[in-house]
Amino acid sequence: MQRIAKLTLIILVITAVHPSLYIGAQQHPDLKVHFIDVGQGDSIFVQTPGGKNILIDGGRPKAGKKVVQFLRKKNVQKLDLMIATHPDIDHIGGLVQVMQSMEVNKILETGIMHSTKTYARYVSQIIRQHIPIDIADRNEEIDIDPTINMKILNTHNDSKTNNESSIALKLTYGKIDFLLMSDVEKEQEKRLRKRYDLNSEILKVAHHGSHTSTSLKFLKEVKPNVAILTYGKGNKFGHPVDRVIDNLQKVNTAIYPTASFGNITVQTDGQGFLILNEKNPTSWLEAG
Repeated sequence: MQRIAKLTLIILVITAVHPSLYIGAQQHPDLKVHFIDVGQGDSIFVQTPGGKNILIDGGRPKAGKKVVQFLRKKNVQKLDLMIATHPDIDHIGGLVQVMQSMEVNKILETGIMHSTKTYARYVSQIIRQHIPIDIADRNEEIDIDPTINMKILNTHNDSKTNNESSIALKLTYGKIDFLLMSDVEKEQEKRLRKRYDLNSEILKVAHHGSHTSTSLKFLKEVKPNVAILTYGKGNKFGHPVDRVIDNLQKVNTAIYPTASFGNITVQTDGQGFLILNEKNPTSWLEAG
């Protein structure tokens, strides 16, 4: 109950000040990053200034329909790039229905094989649709739109688990940075702190706010204005844990959970950013 009250208070304070959070934007923004509310899982849709469509993960299998509907509402007919950050069910499950519903030019993934029915369906659909696959390399810059920079900070290492091998990305447009951490853990966060400039305005918190990730030292390097948390109401894993919420508070970060705000869109012109949320978070007082 302590965690529920604490997170609810943060949400109410944000809403009282800003129905949507607006920081420094001076003109209609050109880059849109949508954090789709797929419950307990991840799905991020990026519309670049140059008109490219990128889907990062698709939630669980039952979330596939919602992801497709979301893309259709955005008039998306084709995905220029699909990124499967790692082969866990809550990241690749919904991608099967996406591939069945629209053209996908290319897939970027870790190359890790996984012995699950969900992974088998994912691979079968790739083969059926003849979709080319690229294996992510650390430090690689994704060449998709010259107006943005998209760099791979973490990916598969032979000795790592699925979560530890997750593709972590830094997306930059002008002065605005997005740090998308998938499900990486504290050991990878430590390595990233030593190798990269992690300072970012927008942070997609790793592993749904689990105890495995989001150390205070890491957050002090990132210094995020906004943290997006992706998890389902009343999930059995206890996400997000108190320590993660406490750490985010300590670095004065505005917290936006999809469980309470629904679909969350960050729009930026490269100078400032605007956050638009689907739901009124005050209706979410009973989620765990």
